[in-house]
This record gives sequence, structure tokens and C-alpha cells, in this order.
Amino acid sequence: MKNFFKKIKDIYHHEELRKKILITFGFILIYRVGSFIVLPGVNSDALEAQMSSGPSEGLGAILTLFTGGAFSRASIFALGIMPYISASIIIQLLSIAVPSVQKLQKEGESGRKKINQWTRFLTIAITLVQAPGYLASSVTQAVADPSPFWWFSAVAILTCSTLLIMWLGERITDKGIGNGISLLIMIGIIATFPQAIIQEFAHPNTNLFFFLVEIAALLVVIGLSVALVQAVRRVPVQMAKNVQAGTTHMPMGEGQRSYIPLKVNSSGVMPIIFAQAIMFVPLYLTQTEAFQDSELLQSMGDFNGLLYNVIFFLMIVIFTYFYTAITVNPNQMADDLKRQGSFVPGIKPGRSTAEFLDGVLSRITLPGSIFLGLIAILPAIVFNVGLTHAQGFAIFFGGTSLLIMVGVVLDTLQQVESYLLSRHYDGLMKSGKMRGRQNSPVSGIAG
Repeated sequence: MKNFFKKIKDIYHHEELRKKILITFGFILIYRVGSFIVLPGVNSDALEAQMSSGPSEGLGAILTLFTGGAFSRASIFALGIMPYISASIIIQLLSIAVPSVQKLQKEGESGRKKINQWTRFLTIAITLVQAPGYLASSVTQAVADPSPFWWFSAVAILTCSTLLIMWLGERITDKGIGNGISLLIMIGIIATFPQAIIQEFAHPNTNLFFFLVEIAALLVVIGLSVALVQAVRRVPVQMAKNVQAGTTHMPMGEGQRSYIPLKVNSSGVMPIIFAQAIMFVPLYLTQTEAFQDSELLQSMGDFNGLLYNVIFFLMIVIFTYFYTAITVNPNQMADDLKRQGSFVPGIKPGRSTAEFLDGVLSRITLPGSIFLGLIAILPAIVFNVGLTHAQGFAIFFGGTSLLIMVGVVLDTLQQVESYLLSRHYDGLMKSGKMRGRQNSPVSGIAG
């Protein structure tokens, strides 16, 4: 406990880090306050009665989870950040299929700004499609007079609020600490966690012993998730060292041994977020008259259903490979090694090194993606076999929520630790080193 308070003191005395953390908390507070502001004209009591009488399972429960309850409250932030996530998925897919988008990605900062602008415009378009569907399916029954003016104002408010959330996330990334978009999703998830624990403990079929077993199992799953996020495959590297003749410490031409840390899960939580955003599509389609009676879409919207979980699992595996391919570049790694006179022992520099690194990355990504998918569908498994009784608590038992929380917390802690180490502090961990930190000795290489 003494060491914990010492770290808090170190953070407080680091002026830049202290400002970033305060800015982050300020933006998060704005987000949480907005999630409780109900759309104009909506009767909160009627809406609460409607939500309590309806089903509490399925993708609607996940939307409520990701928005911190804003979805079920008909808040101005009801759609959350998911339209922006959907727009990002579409743009990243276009970067593979459309040469002009690929060219923009290679233009550096100017290209990145233009792509971000396209993503914002696409976010507006997606929100303008999702907002009317959400209002028609969940809100109009609690509105006394859903006039055309009310429809126009409600859609405009939801669209502007989504853009505000997007802006908050970008400002957290630029001015605060951690990845802003991921942090906002995590905050929404954490906000519903205490209520989920109370629901599980208060369930008639839950006794104290069973509840303690559930908590212990949850801690085991958290440990496995942390291990997945931080697991690395160390590729040995022989680094050249130019030393003048006559040096007694190291003979002329002798190099230093190091390694490249290739993460088993290089893509982090993004495959989960991407796959979940796409799985929201059936939910929105079933709210329209054209697809309301479709059994296929209904089954795809069943959170505990077999079809939903099989598709969700496969999409996570695919997106893990996809996101790893666009974030980790073996050719760039090989070029960096060759430029610095370093090499992988037994592998020729250049193209052979790139092929070797690509092969290693492909082999470690397969088990990583499978394990990621299994943890993602674990809530449906434990709920269907009766290991948990409350659907809200089962969502935290592994799954998207847990992986996002673990990944975002670890990423944020690594950033905090890097700031502490820049002032010669010991960091957040006792050893001063957190596994998975970007500590590769070769510039331009990230594990």
C-alpha cells in the first residue's frame, strides 16, 4: 500500500502527466453527464416501463452496455461512438480495395488528415441512418406527440451528439492519456458493472458460495485475458556495434544480442470492436418493417444464439489477421534491421528476413486470434450452461466487455508508465518494466 501511494505521488509531481490525466477525467465527465440527458419530448417514466417490460437480452443489451446505459435511457448520447467505429471499419476496408485510399495512407500527415475527414463525413451518414431506426424502435412509444418537427430535432440531436463524442475521443487521444475512443467505450462498460454484480448476487438461484465461485472464475478469465494481451514472441536479433580498435570492453566487430518482441495479439481490442460493430447491423435491420419478420436476422441478433456466436467468432479471427496486417509491417522491420547493420541469426538480411518475420507473425497470430474469439463468446457459453444467472453479469464474464477493459487499462498504464520513466521514476510496476512495452532496440519496430 505504501508503494501504491508513492506512485500516486510520483504521478502528481509529474506536471505534464498530471495535466493529461485531469484533461482526460474532464472529458470523461462530460461524456457521462451527457449520457443522462434525455432527448426532448421523451417521457422518462414511460420509457423506463417500456424497457423493463421488454427483453433484456440480445444485442440491445450490448448497445446499452457500450453506451453506459444511454441507449436504454434515450439519452442524447444513445448511439454512442459505434457509428464512428463503423465508419472506421469501412474506411479501413476501402484502404485495401481502393488504390486511391491506399495512396492517401502513404502521403503521411496530409493523407491521414484527409482520411480522418472522410471518416467524419461517413460517421454523419451512418448516424443519419441509425438514428431514425433507433427512435422508431425504442423511443416513439414514450413520446406524446412524435411530430415531424420532433423527428427532425431528435435525429439532429443524436447526430450532433455522436460527433461530440467523436470529438471528445480525439481530444483525449491528443491532449489526454490513452486512446480516447477506446477509453470512452470502456467507461460506458464500467458504469454498468456494479449493477450487474448486484443483479447476479440478488438472483434467487445464487447463493454466497456460488457467487464467490463466479468471482474466482471471473478473476481467472481476467488473468487469461491479460496474458493474451501481453504475450510476446521474442525474435533474436544480432545488433552490429561499431567500436574503435583497442577498446578493452568489447573486441572489434562483436555485436550485441537483443530481440524483436512480436505480440501474439498485435491488434489489441480492435478486432473485437470492429466485429461487434458489424454484428449490430442485424439489430438495426430487424427494427425496420422490411426485415422485421426475418428469422435469419432475428437469430443473428440473438446474443446467446449459435449462429450469432459462430459468426462473431469467425469475424474476430478474420479481423485479427486483417488488423495485424495493416499495423505490423515485416518489410519495414527488415529494412530497419538492414539499415542499422543488424540481422536475425541464420537469416539473410532483406527479403529473407521479411519473409521469416511474416511467417513467425502468421504462426503466432493464429492461436492468438482463436483464443481471442473464444474469450469473446465465453459469456454466451457460461450463460447457456447455467454458470451465471443474470444476463448482465454474463456479459462481463469474458467477452467483448472484459477484453476491451483489459486492453484499454493495460494500454493506458503503459502510457502512464512511460511518462513516469521519462522523469526517472520506477514506473507503475515494482520492477519498473511492464511486459508488452514498446522497448524494441530497433527503431521503427513495434511488437
